[in-house]
Amino acid sequence: MSAPALSRTRIKICGLTREADVDAAIEAGADAIGFVLYPKSPRAVTAGRAAELASRLPPFITPVLLFVNEDAPKVIASLAQVKGSIAQFHGEETPQQCEEAAGGGRFRYMRAARIPLGDAGAGFDLVKYASDYSHAQAILLDAHVEGYGGGGKAFDWSLLPPAVDAHLVLSGGLTPANVSDGIRILRTRCKTLSVDVSSGVEIDGPGNKGLKDAGKIRQFVAAVRAADASFSS
Repeated sequence: MSAPALSRTRIKICGLTREADVDAAIEAGADAIGFVLYPKSPRAVTAGRAAELASRLPPFITPVLLFVNEDAPKVIASLAQVKGSIAQFHGEETPQQCEEAAGGGRFRYMRAARIPLGDAGAGFDLVKYASDYSHAQAILLDAHVEGYGGGGKAFDWSLLPPAVDAHLVLSGGLTPANVSDGIRILRTRCKTLSVDVSSGVEIDGPGNKGLKDAGKIRQFVAAVRAADASFSS
């Protein structure tokens, strides 16, 4: 693997359901906006709603559609409906199923790797996983919790391999308080590193999944930029 590129860390804000939250993410400087198209998620939206929200995005901010074990025709139709979007496969999709659901190269996609919590994380072969899904634009790292995504849990980042020949997206339990540590630990272990936050920038309290806190979004972006600055200093 070539030397890691120490470019700025890209930021994705995921699980958005409201116009105000999309606008807050744009204003804070997010690079990508995530919409959950998994009906069982408390943050779920339809493809039509995702298209409506994504229409607020200016150029060069990417909409990402999260799917879990969805039929390929529905994935393709959703990606076509939300212009400029890429897919994030978060279930048990095989490499072949990912390719099929991405229209055989028509659309780009990321593949989520569900890393076990605790010491078991050391047994996850991320190098092989990245090789198996080599057609994915990036491998997204999330904690393996019951259900699919949105658990707000962080796995042990230090247990990941020292060198992975892939673009990685760190997710799972990130907050404004810990994202700089994640960047510090992982940034030199891959081609490039991005970060993805959902529950860590939501309004406090039960029943607020999918409702973002604009202040927390700004704090998260500021923490990422501060971490980047520490690498260049």
